[in-house]
Amino acid sequence: MSASLPIASLRQVHKRYGAVTALDGMELDLRRGELLAMLGSNGAGKTTALGVLTGRLCADAGEVKLFGADPKDAAVRRRIGVMLQEARLPDTLRVQELVHQFSCYYPQPRPLQETLALAGLSALARRAYGALSGGQQRRVQFALAICGCPELVFVDEPTSGLDVEARRAFWQVIQCLRDAGTSIVLTTHYLEEADALADRVVLIANGRVLAEDTPAGLKARARSARIRCVTQLSLTELLSIPGVQSAEAQGSCRSLRCDDSDQVLRRLLARDPSVSGIEIRPLSLEDAFLTLTGEAA
Repeated sequence: MSASLPIASLRQVHKRYGAVTALDGMELDLRRGELLAMLGSNGAGKTTALGVLTGRLCADAGEVKLFGADPKDAAVRRRIGVMLQEARLPDTLRVQELVHQFSCYYPQPRPLQETLALAGLSALARRAYGALSGGQQRRVQFALAICGCPELVFVDEPTSGLDVEARRAFWQVIQCLRDAGTSIVLTTHYLEEADALADRVVLIANGRVLAEDTPAGLKARARSARIRCVTQLSLTELLSIPGVQSAEAQGSCRSLRCDDSDQVLRRLLARDPSVSGIEIRPLSLEDAFLTLTGEAA
């Protein structure tokens, strides 16, 4: 397979569940060695797109390629690892037994102890799966996705159920895998997760790709910034200033989202010269997501 070709792609892919359209002409490419984050609200089509790409679901129309072949091909499936949002595993099997069993499906699996260490499971290796907490079970599911040393890993909401410390540890492992050349497709509700990890972000709404770019590129495309300040003006008065997109109270401060921070600040100072505590910060990925998806609504 040519290095210039995408290792996974969707071309005009459609998928319906009865009267519900999950994918509506979805177009998507994954490049070798990149971490692609898929963002979207519940029902946007992220999980369905992953299901089609991994061969678990059949598209109603369109073309789906994984390493240039059909995702349902057994040889292709041995080159990927998948972590779903939910997984049913035998409660009585120990963690190390589950990982060893799944490793046997791959031609050149990762050493057992290495997999357990990467997933933060070394101390839980002899624990029965059913005796683990929800967050620990998520770690086992991640271990099963990486135990075969796959070229491409799909992870669907991987840090759901993890505490902050475990989530940060997971980020480090994902970064190590990407640095080692593993391609990764990630869906997440945590926008700071996509901002911290992704080489490229795809925003999905109504079964279509709404926008795609680097995290910095998406922020720039939203053309907004935030101004935080202390002012005597009411929220209604702030919203009347040309260029102010939204205004909210944050304790004694006011937070404004605007499309041109310099002009808005000049207009704000003209109306209230006593403004103090002024902070201007660039748009976050969450702000960009809300702006771009709002424009598409």
